[in-house]
Amino acid sequence: MKNKITTVMLVFLVALITLGGNTSCKSKKRLAKEAAEAEYKARVDEAVRDLTAILDDETTWTLEEKENRVQTIKDWNLQNQQVDDLLFQVEKKLARERAQAEKKAEEERKAAEEAAKAKEPKNVLEKNFNSIASASSVTQANRIISETLQLFESNNVPVLIIISQAGGFNDYDRPTTIEDYLNYLKDQKVNRNRVSDLKFNNNGKINEVELIKR
Repeated sequence: MKNKITTVMLVFLVALITLGGNTSCKSKKRLAKEAAEAEYKARVDEAVRDLTAILDDETTWTLEEKENRVQTIKDWNLQNQQVDDLLFQVEKKLARERAQAEKKAEEERKAAEEAAKAKEPKNVLEKNFNSIASASSVTQANRIISETLQLFESNNVPVLIIISQAGGFNDYDRPTTIEDYLNYLKDQKVNRNRVSDLKFNNNGKINEVELIKR
């Protein structure tokens, strides 16, 4: 009789343990599912919040940071219609911003290039020659002449003017000096020549000018 009771108790305990194990397993699965659902909802909420902020210009992020954030959200692959709609709108907005940024960068590059070009000695001389010839007064012309002479080794630097070219050879007008040439521009009020070539000394000062008729 005692053995029968012991056997019944063992069966009961095994059943209880099995039931408890099944219940525990189901509980863990439920908790895991709830955690996954909570994480998914949190990411959807986060994605909606960030994408809306980008769309409404309510972030302090750079364009690169916004693009990186959008890529992160896309990598989440949330399969949510609201998120997908926002992604579509935000990507269009960022594409416009990227195009504008690239256009601005190109404009700045060209402006810097033009500024650097304007500072090249040949272009500075061209500008000064034209300014002297078109000066509104003798005082203004003399001021530009004085500034221009600072670029030269001396006031007597030779100025050679090409009047014709044939067979690889140049035919020059009578030589003059840079000081005389600048005063000539002031008196004639017209600049008929352009700078063809410049030579410099070791200090970077111009020591010879070659002009050619326009």
